[in-house]
Amino acid sequence: MSNESGASSGTSGVRRRGTVVGVPKRCWCGKIVVARMSKSEANPYRRYYRAYAVERKLSNDNHSYKWVDEALADEIEILGMRTERLEQQNQIANLELEKLRFEKEILEKVGGVVGEAKSELKKLMVIVALGCLSIVVCSRLIG
Repeated sequence: MSNESGASSGTSGVRRRGTVVGVPKRCWCGKIVVARMSKSEANPYRRYYRAYAVERKLSNDNHSYKWVDEALADEIEILGMRTERLEQQNQIANLELEKLRFEKEILEKVGGVVGEAKSELKKLMVIVALGCLSIVVCSRLIG
């Protein structure tokens, strides 16, 4: 784009080979995209992105351009979607964390119960061993 501006305030997508969402980095031709200012009567001082080394004429060229305000609006929309996705992921992570805390609490309780059961089992084994020993002693005394 240069002194001639094709679209007054419409979309800049008419001339593009590929749709660029957000701020373009390079033109389809490989040139770096820079911000320029329109000097047309239809869009005075309106900023746009254009390939750096493209000649000044606008008519019948295929180089991409995009209005800066449209590109920035795209960027804001993209950031909004990313923020929403991150918030969803954060909610999922918080639910997982809560689930893990609950599981940890259950495991601690189960561990305590298992420890008590082991202690009771040891007591029972001692009682059984003493009972067996007393039966053996009694059978020797009697017999």
